[in-house]
Amino acid sequence: MKCEKRTMRLYAVTDRAWTGKQSLMEQVELALKGGATCVQLREKTLNREDFLREAVEMKALCARYGVPFIVNDDVEIAIESGADGVHVGQSDMEAGHVRALAGSGMIIGVSARTVEEALAAQRAGADYLGVGAMFSTSTKLDAHVLSLETLRDICAAVSIPVTAIGGINRENIGRLSGSGANGVALVSAIFAAEDIESECRALRALAEEMAG
Repeated sequence: MKCEKRTMRLYAVTDRAWTGKQSLMEQVELALKGGATCVQLREKTLNREDFLREAVEMKALCARYGVPFIVNDDVEIAIESGADGVHVGQSDMEAGHVRALAGSGMIIGVSARTVEEALAAQRAGADYLGVGAMFSTSTKLDAHVLSLETLRDICAAVSIPVTAIGGINRENIGRLSGSGANGVALVSAIFAAEDIESECRALRALAEEMAG
């Protein structure tokens, strides 16, 4: 599955901290119904067997909606589950190594905080970049906020799609307009919402407006 700029428009990143009344799979389906254009499964505590089972199920769900399914960090799980892609951070496996393992068909996303990191990721074969944190976020308490100028510089320096991430919600998404970002990656703004489907509809419209 090809990674296009529109693929990044409304990128839903899972967090089971917000499950309760609904299962993670139910929440993801509501996000897809509301217009999520990409889904990333992010699991830090699940054992391998459960993670793989969940990834296979979520891949099938995303496929029904024609939306790319990305696994966070774990290249082996991404390959075994038939995921469309994998996202790695700067401290994870280098993009070139991921490409060698995953092959040419898999989407590879890389987190970047500087123009240098962004260009290095692009050279190594990354298909898109996740740039942030753009605002303070409760999802990653150790994340340092990036300036809008840095986001703008990264977007201008690379030719691959860029998604902004970190503390983005319907109140501040408009502040990213004109940055060159192709979309936004959201965690709590989607999964902590009372009505995930309608919130995604509103966020999708705002993301389209932001990306111009």
